[in-house]
Amino acid sequence: QVQLVESGGGLVQAGGSLRLSCAASTRTFSSYTMGWFRQAPGNEREFVATISWSDAYTVYSDSVMHRFTVSRDNAKNTVYLQMNNLRPEDTAVYYCAAGTWAASKIPYEYDYWGQGTQVTVSS
Repeated sequence: QVQLVESGGGLVQAGGSLRLSCAASTRTFSSYTMGWFRQAPGNEREFVATISWSDAYTVYSDSVMHRFTVSRDNAKNTVYLQMNNLRPEDTAVYYCAAGTWAASKIPYEYDYWGQGTQVTVSS
């Protein structure tokens, strides 16, 4: 069982930045693909970014490309999401997830999920 705990969410003005962290409670963290998803009220859970186990391969949704950066530190069992130039439409609960499918954008292909952290961007 892998437990994931997100942190770093909050309220920020449009154009600002936030850095989300997700700490994993597993010694095999480096073997997992890690993903970030988000869900706004009334919407389905949406893919944001994913990073391969080796940190060598990343994929982003079109809506966050060139604004968000996903990274990981396997020594700290942590994955990060640096979010720059935030927009009101980025407002959502952000979730990290761990899975074994490479570069998946599909929520059900991830096995473990965190509880989420709220990001609110004001205009």
